[in-house]
This record gives sequence, structure tokens and C-alpha cells, in this order.
Amino acid sequence: MRINLPTWLTLFRVALLPVMVLVFYLPFRGHNITAAVVFVLAAVTDWLDGYLARRLDMTSAFGAFLDPVADKLMVAVTLFLLVQSHPGGWPGIVMAVTAAIIVGREISVSALREWMAEIGMRATVKVAFIGKLKTAMQMIALVVLIVQHDANTLRLYHVGEALLVIAGVLTIWSGLHYLRAAWPALRGEPPQA
Repeated sequence: MRINLPTWLTLFRVALLPVMVLVFYLPFRGHNITAAVVFVLAAVTDWLDGYLARRLDMTSAFGAFLDPVADKLMVAVTLFLLVQSHPGGWPGIVMAVTAAIIVGREISVSALREWMAEIGMRATVKVAFIGKLKTAMQMIALVVLIVQHDANTLRLYHVGEALLVIAGVLTIWSGLHYLRAAWPALRGEPPQA
């Protein structure tokens, strides 16, 4: 198997995860900004690998498998870091519930797509605009929360929390969109022509 440039970018994104975790916890001034920069770099490679794969016609089975795995790992690891470092009380509960919704939806939709592909109906659950909007809101929220998780400066943490809750609502909405599209197959109805 020959690994092409888009797949190398995806592998690089996966390799950035332990770097982000390490930087997130290291006790040096600006570690939060550095962790956010690593996260943004990973997010940019997510966009870039897809763009290059389509533009240069460099798609591969391994890349198609690895790209969504890398995306979900990046989001899940970041959410786990933020939940663990979040203060307790109601804000902590809201953060944990929102993170559970987002991770739960990612697992569920991945399983749904895999099952739909098995029965030859993968196109039924293709990515919709609401899913892209959810991803954009989620990425912005995560960057704000990483930057602000341990900052003594401008406090935008509550903005990040609000954006993450909005992303959680969009997550439920997009998950229901996928479920609705797959519902006839889940009920065992024959595919429509």
C-alpha cells in the first residue's frame, strides 16, 4: 500500500493528538494558546487532506477509512480534556452532558453509516449541511475552550461553553437527520428506487 499526501496529512493529524494532550497539561506560560494552535493545525489538516484528495484525485481506501477516525479522535480527546479540567457544579454537568451527546452521536452515526454501507445504502446517510454546520460550531467552541481553560486574561470561557451547547443541539439535530434518512432501512422496508 502506497500512502499519498492526503493520507500523510491525516496521519499527521493523529500524531498531533498526543502533542496537544501533552501541551494542554504542561505547566508553562501560554500552554493553553499552544494547545489551541496544535488543535487548529489539526483542524486545518482535516480540511486540507480532503481538499487535496478531491482536487488531485488522490483518494484511497485507507485514507477514506482513516480520515473520519482521525476527526472523531480529535474531537473526543479534546472534549475529554476539557471535561476533566472543567470546574464542578452545574457548568461542569452541562459540559459533561454536552460532551457525552457529541461523542455518543459520533459513535452512533459512524455505526449507522457502516451498517448502511453493508446493506448497500451508504449514500442514504451522506454528510448534510447541518452536519457541516455542527462541525464548524464545535471546532470554534473547542478552540475557545482550549484557549480559555486556564487563562487569567480575557474570559471567553462562557462563550465557548455556550457555543459548545449550541454545537450539542446541532449534534442532536444532525443525528436525527441521519436517523430519519436511514429509518426505512432500519424498519426493514425495501429500498426505494
